Amino acid sequence: GVTQCYTQAKVDSLCDNSMRQIDIQVPATTANLGPGFDCLGMALDIWNGLQFQLGNSPQVEVAGEGAGYLSHDRTNLVYQAAERYYLELGRPTPTLSIACTNRIPLARGLGSSSAAIVGGLLGACALVDEGPPDLERIWKLAIAIEGHPDNVTAALFGGCQIVVRDDDDLTRAEVPLPEDLRAVLFIPDSPMPTAEARDLLAAHVTREDAVYNTGRVALLVNALATGRMGDLRTATQDRLHQPARQTLLPVMPLLFRGAYDGGALGVFLSGAGSTVLALTSGRELTVAYKAMTPGEVKITRPVMQGARVSVVA
Repeated sequence: GVTQCYTQAKVDSLCDNSMRQIDIQVPATTANLGPGFDCLGMALDIWNGLQFQLGNSPQVEVAGEGAGYLSHDRTNLVYQAAERYYLELGRPTPTLSIACTNRIPLARGLGSSSAAIVGGLLGACALVDEGPPDLERIWKLAIAIEGHPDNVTAALFGGCQIVVRDDDDLTRAEVPLPEDLRAVLFIPDSPMPTAEARDLLAAHVTREDAVYNTGRVALLVNALATGRMGDLRTATQDRLHQPARQTLLPVMPLLFRGAYDGGALGVFLSGAGSTVLALTSGRELTVAYKAMTPGEVKITRPVMQGARVSVVA
């Protein structure tokens, strides 16, 4: 192959194009959906906005969720993802000015880190490439950065996604969803760091628990694809991760019970938590969540479109 060398000035000139601005929108995601540990993810209608331009010094402005907490320099995950993209291309990173408007809560199991990674990769790509982004390259880079594929796949491609790893290969397949499916989120005030939630999980599972989850994943995919909403209560049950994570969210059984009492079709811990997500079929759910633990209720829906990129001249 041919190795191309780029000076910093050359890279900046490639990005310049009349100082265009790149606007990115990335959806929140929920992972696992109960039994589908690390292999199911679904995009939700809550969006982070990112704007990319060339700047005089590396900087990241943060508004909304994480403002005052997330870093404002190249240690920010969005900036790190952008740098990873240029490293993959063999190019030095141009000086980036990034503005983030975050609506996805942090450390609540709603894919905030995946949104940052996907947004950073897409923004970096759009600044130097005139054509459509190579989504397969960006997808695999995002998984390499995140470490697991469920959230980033749904964030990038939208909809409900199955992701399977086969040695070094990855396969994804989209699950059709009923048009009237809604998601009612209870977002506790207290976060649940993903690393801590993962450390609780057992290294081995019994055959009985493996069969329990395998059957429910199959039932869940069928229920969503065929509209058999009555199967969701059984199909969203899990033995691989939720029982262990209950130690970090002791009110989880009460939240589940309250959601079912309020009319939920299926309930599960969103990703690693702490958000609890109730699936409903086009009707509002009435649950006295705040009497159980402090938090916020948000009603949203799955979205079939993933991250969006637009160029402002």
